[in-house]
Amino acid sequence: MARVGPPAGMKPPRLDPGSSHVRVLAGMKSSRLDPGSSHVHVRAGMKPSWLHFSAIAVALAAAALLAGCAQAPLRGGSRAAPEQPLARIDLTGNANGKASALLIAAEFALQNSDATKAATDYAEAAEISSDPAIAKRAVQLALATQDVNGAQRLLERWQALGADPHELALGRAQLAMLRGNRADAERQFGAFLASGKVQDWKTFGAALLTARDTALAGRVLEDLAKADRLPSDESVWIALSQLGEHLGRHVFARKLADAAVDRFDGADSIRWAANLRLTTGDRAGALALYVKGVAAHPRDTALRLGYATLLGDEGKYADAQQVLAQGPQTPATWSARVAMAARAKDDAALRKLYAELQRAPETQREDNAFLLGQLAELLDHDRQALAWYGQVDPDSQHGFDAQLRSAVLLAKTGQPVQAHALAVQLQQDYADDPDSQRTAYELDAQLYSQHGEHAKAIGVYDRGLAALPDDPELIYDRGIEEANAGNTDAALADFRKVLAQNPDNIDAMNALGFTLADADRDLPEATKLLRKALAAEPDAAAIMDSWGWLQYRLGNLGQAEAYLRRAWGRQHDPDIGVHLGEVLWKLGQHEHAREVFANVRKLDPHNQALKKVERNLHP
Repeated sequence: MARVGPPAGMKPPRLDPGSSHVRVLAGMKSSRLDPGSSHVHVRAGMKPSWLHFSAIAVALAAAALLAGCAQAPLRGGSRAAPEQPLARIDLTGNANGKASALLIAAEFALQNSDATKAATDYAEAAEISSDPAIAKRAVQLALATQDVNGAQRLLERWQALGADPHELALGRAQLAMLRGNRADAERQFGAFLASGKVQDWKTFGAALLTARDTALAGRVLEDLAKADRLPSDESVWIALSQLGEHLGRHVFARKLADAAVDRFDGADSIRWAANLRLTTGDRAGALALYVKGVAAHPRDTALRLGYATLLGDEGKYADAQQVLAQGPQTPATWSARVAMAARAKDDAALRKLYAELQRAPETQREDNAFLLGQLAELLDHDRQALAWYGQVDPDSQHGFDAQLRSAVLLAKTGQPVQAHALAVQLQQDYADDPDSQRTAYELDAQLYSQHGEHAKAIGVYDRGLAALPDDPELIYDRGIEEANAGNTDAALADFRKVLAQNPDNIDAMNALGFTLADADRDLPEATKLLRKALAAEPDAAAIMDSWGWLQYRLGNLGQAEAYLRRAWGRQHDPDIGVHLGEVLWKLGQHEHAREVFANVRKLDPHNQALKKVERNLHP
């Protein structure tokens, strides 16, 4: 039986320099591993529940300094350094200067991340000094290092030196938390919060956020953070609701979020309450909140993005675009509008957006140069796309991606020398970023591979592995290229290397099993590998294709047809189609086989596997 060329049963190369499509990644990290695709990412408002959780850090970060750790030195010296603890401590009159020496040693220890040594030195200094500031700092460090006995002793010393009762209550509350004493913690926190000050509530939240016992922290939060006790500050309500969600107190979090909506009717409250509904699967409730929020705050970008995301998930792309088009336009809203048009396969809308964004003010065009490049690619304006990508700041968020796309387009527009030169430059420029450097090598190799220059592609992977020794992704990629080149032994060796590093690597398992089956070698091992891969990912089209091809090699044509039909139905990959067509031909279903081959030809007119099968079967 004829070997059919590049194995669809392997994971497809992550670089596809010849294609251009749009992917909407709902809140996921931008993928740079597919520079052949023109990605449009909708980041803001997509993965709702945790994107907004950072508000806890914003609301509570300053209060978190209550642990008293050393401040990090500023770089560059452009601003005055913050006041250091020693600057607030009276070092005069300490016995023979011993306290001074201890404090200096403690601060140096903190700068070297040795909190235990710093806590010990501060504790000793507090015993011989009459300065309450030293005792306070010593308490903070004892609490930070979870020294229960030391914290108790130092709290007593601090009190004896005239500690502020309000600050003392906070220290005692934190000590009670360390001891697991809920009643005492709530009593002391209650005294601390009696002031009703916003900053005190933030400090309370920070203390619970960093508590050792999260279950205890959750109970204390529920008991004390009652709506009727909280200050009239929306950010505090949201932050404490988010803290409750973080600590697993989901009912509390939702109740407080809903109460914040009722109390403030603010955009942040509405967005957070909607996010919480989404985490529980209540899409209708989230949608209702977004409708309310956008009506009340039509210019709030995050609300519009969240609302549009839900509409898009329901296939209401036109409605989503209408919501996004209203109000201020940002890079996020422009990207979301393009993504919705692409998901709707609305070329007219894409052309309209391209024209509209080209007419936007210069600052908006500059901010959206990468998106304009993507739009130009989608509309097959390759030279315009190159020009837009050239305007993207190399040091910006999309700088690397823009250069990747530029290399692809240079090759596509008949400038392969420049394309490879740019790929090599990226390999050098991103030598300190392994992920980006790997991507640059992959791009370079696949620019060769798409023209059948397998030896050169393999050479690039060899250079990549010299720069990134034993990198499993590059070894795997080289294995695929070796298989494409017909170097079966080398391909098998690479896939075995990847599996030696990680025996549970499903992609390598599938690739090795397929290559063995395709070469008609060691079919029992291929069966074992592919059975395990199929059990791990039973719905993966590539693995179903591999299993079907193995059954073909074993002579089980009925099973081969069944699995290959499933794989083809799930993913119209050209090589899967070639496999299915060959099996159908062998089963005598010639007309159906011709139909499949015709579909493959539409998908990939230059598919080498199809050409080989046609030469052998003459369909």
